[in-house]
Amino acid sequence: MSSLNQLLAAASGTADVVLLDGGGFTTADDTKIHADGHHEPFYLYDWCFYIHHKATGRKILWDLGISNDSTLYTPFVLNYHFPSCNPVGPRCPLADQLGKLGVGAEDIDTVIFSHAHWDHCRPLKHDFPNAKIVFGPGTGTHCSPGHIKGGEIQPMVQWDSRFFGAGQVRTDPFEELDGRWEPWGPFDRAMDYFGDGSFWVIQAPGHMAGNLAADIFLGRREIGNVPMPDGSMFCLHEDLGAAVDTIGKLREAVDQYGMHIAMAHDPEFIRSGSDEVLMSILHPLFDGDCLKRIRAGEQP
Repeated sequence: MSSLNQLLAAASGTADVVLLDGGGFTTADDTKIHADGHHEPFYLYDWCFYIHHKATGRKILWDLGISNDSTLYTPFVLNYHFPSCNPVGPRCPLADQLGKLGVGAEDIDTVIFSHAHWDHCRPLKHDFPNAKIVFGPGTGTHCSPGHIKGGEIQPMVQWDSRFFGAGQVRTDPFEELDGRWEPWGPFDRAMDYFGDGSFWVIQAPGHMAGNLAADIFLGRREIGNVPMPDGSMFCLHEDLGAAVDTIGKLREAVDQYGMHIAMAHDPEFIRSGSDEVLMSILHPLFDGDCLKRIRAGEQP
């Protein structure tokens, strides 16, 4: 713990963080999330975050949530995920949410995607024309060439060739985080993104290749690993063992290091309202009426 305290003490910069509404799933299936999951449809929230680095003026988005524009998704996502999840975008578009903070869409210089799943990641150049796109290490190798191969659409490939393809197909080129990775608290590989201790990006393996955050779970319930009709097994995590290890480190981060963690699909800290730090990062649109809806399990 002393090494983390030394890193925190040496921090010379600050970054503001604001939680944004990224839409959600109106008919999420808990039987595919938890081993003891229920069959009743429920609303699964999909948060994203705005990060402002004061010293440099940098303005970053962490994930984009869901869009109501179906052209931004691959046929696989539209045919297999949309019918079961019934996703909807936020009540107030991301650009409008940023506008209420005094930030223009053209001011966003970087979008960091926690991972390449469709409910966090989508082509963005139309909405955020000046944004550089960043994924975690290994994402490109894992997801390339995407859903278009030899000019033909591959209906069973979920990854989007607008990111992971080549030539003219690749409309939204990206880069992967590349820099010094070092231990940070319970985590093996973390990067001081701005070099002043204000914003650390952590590799969180297990959910999928290149994952920079662990979604949904804190380890209170067993993760679902569901047998499918074709004899295969379905799990939200590509490497379940690594995901369980990451979740354990997240719990250690809270219990041993006093960290405050807001997960991308988790509304519990909003429902309880007991963590003043996390409650302080809510966008102003999360007013009293909005909080009542979240506490009732409804769309914000």
